[in-house]
Formats: sequence, C-alpha cells, structure tokens
Amino acid sequence: MSGASDTVLAVDGLVAGYGRIEALHGVSLNLRQGELVALVGANGAGKTTLLRTISGLIGARSGRVMLMGQDITRWAPERRVAAGLAQVLEGRQVFGPLSVQDNLRLGAYAHREAADERLRRMYDLFPVLAEKRDLPAGTLSGGQQQMLAMARALMSAPKVLLLDEPSMGLAPLLVREVFRVVKELKREGIPILLVEQNARAALAIADRGYVVETGKVSLEGEAAMLANDARVRSAYLGM
Repeated sequence: MSGASDTVLAVDGLVAGYGRIEALHGVSLNLRQGELVALVGANGAGKTTLLRTISGLIGARSGRVMLMGQDITRWAPERRVAAGLAQVLEGRQVFGPLSVQDNLRLGAYAHREAADERLRRMYDLFPVLAEKRDLPAGTLSGGQQQMLAMARALMSAPKVLLLDEPSMGLAPLLVREVFRVVKELKREGIPILLVEQNARAALAIADRGYVVETGKVSLEGEAAMLANDARVRSAYLGM
C-alpha cells in the first residue's frame, strides 16, 4: 500500500458553506498517486461542496487543501488548474456554440505543450468525439457532453482529477461507457477523486472510499470493506 510520501491531495479539517449555512464541518481525506478514491453519501451530504472547495469554486472558511505538497487553500481556481488540479463539474457545462474540438483546445489553455498529442489521445479514448469534432458541442447528447466535459478536463494534463457525478442522468449503456473510461484513466495512473450516485459501481472500481454524511466523514476504508459494510449496504447500495 502507498504511503504518505506519495500523497497527491490532502484535505485537512475543511470547513466551508454557502452564506450562513455551513455545509462541511471539518472534513479530512487524502488521495495517493495512482489511486481512485470514491466519495459515497446521500444527496445533500456535502460531496459536491467538498469538490468545489477543493477546486476553489467555494472558499474554505478554515482547514487546508494541499496539492502535491503545496498549500493551495487560498489559490484562485485557475491557478489550481495550472498546478495540475482538474474538475469535471456536475451537469457537464460544455461551451454549446463552440465545436467539440474548440472545447477540447480550451481545456489545454493552462498546459499548451503537447496539446495536439493529448487531443489525439482524447479522440482515441472517446471515439464519438472524434466523429463529431466539428459539430457545436450543444448538439451532442447528454452522454456525449459528459464525455466532452471529461475529455476537456483531461486536456489540462491533470495531476489530480475530480469527477463529480459523471453518470448522473445517463442511460445504462452510457453509464457503462463512462465507467470504462474512468477505469482506463485509473490504469494510466491518474489519481481520481470520484463523487458518484451509483455507489455500488463506484466502490467496485475504487481503491478506497469515504462515506460523507451531513458534511462530515462518517466512515472510511478500503473500497471492498465499505461495499461489505452493513451500514453502507443498507443506506447506499440498496441491500
């Protein structure tokens, strides 16, 4: 098992929220090189807030976020992207009027070196995007837009990838396709922090997991252990 020396993302005592509402109450977790870590919990538990605070879209009230050993807690989101942190937001959020290819090239704005090579890699990973490269992104189906959002994040050559609900609202066939890509990225060694409503599928491919309940981590451990935990099976796996 990897040790602290190859921790790429460390969150320590993170407190954050919206206005007067505190949504995270001292969350701590870590992600190591080459790991896929799943965040499991009910809707409204704070999982998306946690990812948005890590990526800088929401300011931390206290606590720390460390990326590759650097304290990035007060950094602007674009500086975090330049340092190697990429997030695929819930709800896809592609640039509809722009072509698929222009969306992908925008993803490489902070890391333009070898962008053409990464573009070819994205078309290998997502063949449907290669077929539709010249079409406006807004004409793609929901599943295809999800793949475009993932590919655009990967164009930034991330050292850490945050995935927020990548299978939400997708047909079963497209859910399988999204998980195929996530497994492929894991094989390539990209550290991934995954928020996913399909807890069973997430824990099946993850190395470790954290259960988030009402803004706190209530349980953590190896993914297989969590998948077999009676509380997790009852609350999140429908068993």
